Amino acid sequence: MAQQTDIVLILGSGPNAPQAKAWPRAYFDRIVAINNAWQIREDWDDLVFPEDFPADRRPQNVLPSQRLVQADQFVPAQNAYGGFVYAGGTMAFTTAYWALQALRPKVMAFLGCDMVYPKAGPTHFYGTGAADPLRADITLQDLGAKSARLGTLAAAQGCCCVNLSSEPSELMFQRAKASDLREAAFVLPEIGGMDAVLKREDDLGYFVATGRYWERDFGFDAQELAGLDAAWRALWSAGCGMTCAA
Repeated sequence: MAQQTDIVLILGSGPNAPQAKAWPRAYFDRIVAINNAWQIREDWDDLVFPEDFPADRRPQNVLPSQRLVQADQFVPAQNAYGGFVYAGGTMAFTTAYWALQALRPKVMAFLGCDMVYPKAGPTHFYGTGAADPLRADITLQDLGAKSARLGTLAAAQGCCCVNLSSEPSELMFQRAKASDLREAAFVLPEIGGMDAVLKREDDLGYFVATGRYWERDFGFDAQELAGLDAAWRALWSAGCGMTCAA
C-alpha cells in the first residue's frame, strides 16, 4: 500500500545538487536520492538506481530506515503511469513516477535534475559524467515535454511538481524555494484534455511491460512520439498559465 507523504525532495546529481546539504531536514517529509546523490546527505530515505549502477558507487552502510529501490520496484510503478516509452527512459523521470506511486506526495520538489549540461566544467556534482538524458534515445526526444507529462499526471493525483533550481532547466515546473515549501500555496495546473492524450498513447500501443524497450525493435515511430510530446507541451502550457517555466 502506498504511503502518504506531503513533501518529497527528488535529488539528482546536477552540479547544483549540493545546495541541498545545507537545507534543514524539516523542509521535507522524505528525501529520495537518484544514483550518486545519496552522497550529498546522510539522511536520505530512498535511493533509486538502475541495474547497471556500479556496486562500488552504492552506499555500503544502509540504515534500517533507508530503502534501496531497484528495477523490481520502479518498473511496475512507471508502468502504472504508461510505461518508459511515454514517460522517458532516464532516471529522473523514473524516480519521480516511482515516488508518485509509492509516496503519494502533495509536493514533489526537484533539485539536481535540470538535465542541462555545460560544455565545459563539471556536468555533475561529483565531476564530469555521462549526460544520460542527452543520449540518442527515442524516448528522450523532448525532455521538457516529458516533464510536462509528469507534471500533468502528478496534478491529476493532487501533486504539484516544483523545481528548486535557479539554473536553466529542461523541467517545465514552476520554480520554488526549499524554505517556502511548507507555507506556499502552490496552484495545480488545469489538466483538462489529459485523457485524450493518454488515449493517443494507448492507441499507439508502445507499452513494454519489462521496461526494456531497447532490447528489440518495437517499431517505434519517432514522429508519432514527437507528436505526443507536442501534445503534452501544449496541454501543460495551457493548463499552468504563468506559474510554470518556459
